[in-house]
Amino acid sequence: MLRFVLALLVALGCGAVAPQARAQDDGLLADSLFEHSARRGLGYLYNMQFAEAEVVFDSLAAEHPAHPAAAFMQALVPWWQILADLADESRDEAFYDAMGEVVRLADRRLRRDPYDTDALFFKGSALAFRARLRANRRDYLRAAFDAKGAIDYVLDVSRRDPRNPDYQFGRGVYDYYAATLRDDYPRFRTLLRFFARGDRARGKDLLEETFIHGTYLQAEAAYQLALLHYLHEHDYDEALRYIQWLRFYYPRNAFFHTMEGRVLTNMGRMNEADAVFRAVLALRLKRETGYNDGAAEQAYYYLARNAMRRSAYDQALGYLVQLQQLSQRRPQVTTFQVLGRLRQGMAHDARGEREIAIRRYEQVLELPDRAGAHDRARLYLERPYRG
Repeated sequence: MLRFVLALLVALGCGAVAPQARAQDDGLLADSLFEHSARRGLGYLYNMQFAEAEVVFDSLAAEHPAHPAAAFMQALVPWWQILADLADESRDEAFYDAMGEVVRLADRRLRRDPYDTDALFFKGSALAFRARLRANRRDYLRAAFDAKGAIDYVLDVSRRDPRNPDYQFGRGVYDYYAATLRDDYPRFRTLLRFFARGDRARGKDLLEETFIHGTYLQAEAAYQLALLHYLHEHDYDEALRYIQWLRFYYPRNAFFHTMEGRVLTNMGRMNEADAVFRAVLALRLKRETGYNDGAAEQAYYYLARNAMRRSAYDQALGYLVQLQQLSQRRPQVTTFQVLGRLRQGMAHDARGEREIAIRRYEQVLELPDRAGAHDRARLYLERPYRG
């Protein structure tokens, strides 16, 4: 059950913000002034203008201290700062504290009204985000506990207000991934008996409904649709369509920028992908917010990977050496650091430098296993990579 729940929370915790809802108590989410300010703050947030977003969200929290909506938006600022570079754990405690405050405010409302959809929604969203980060930090037991609670709240809200396209976002994510895991990963089928059945097509339809008609969650729906088409449907044209929408409206978001390059790489449009990754590196040199060492690692790795696909092994090794130099300054061993060392071995093998390649594969085995790198290193130790 643990791995299934974690697979769902990765999707549910990708991002969710205050939905448009029917008025409750103070009618906050039906308030046009609140909506205007919230959307302005979210625009700053998705463009990684964190200081500007904080000003807007702090003002909303001061005006509405008892409602979890503004507190949740405040918590999204450290979340996006973390998402920009998951290897950096310095903001984790601030994030956990902020989401804890959202849960506290939601619980207070639920004690007065157990059917308060605002409170149910924000508590579920806070638990999903908290579970997502705990899973990233390999705190799996607490992640699974939070994730199961998040799923319950998200599905409950979607049932209570099925006409609200924003509330259907979580249901769409759940439907798609519950069905996808059943279809593509048979080992999960026994565990799936403990969960409501999903529906892959319905999940995509609900996410598309949120993308087209949602008030606050268009960006989150676009990202989810891009992700599922990229990772599971392998429909890279569709993935690129959503990513380019995100890039158009949020051009300063480094996370969306690097994803555009990755999708283009998988489409075989390597020249365009290389242009994207060189732009990422240029923006890092300018110290643009979000264009940090994590973004640079991705850029160097994919530039090297694309060079290897052209059999330009000297050029690839140049990028991989820069990746290694950058990674050595990082606080944690990252996936791209491990994969970069593996590709060094592959490039040396392709150049006929077997002894150097063997040393690189052995170094991979000394690092934490990431993305199947250990299996590939053992394979190439037995049989040289030929290109």
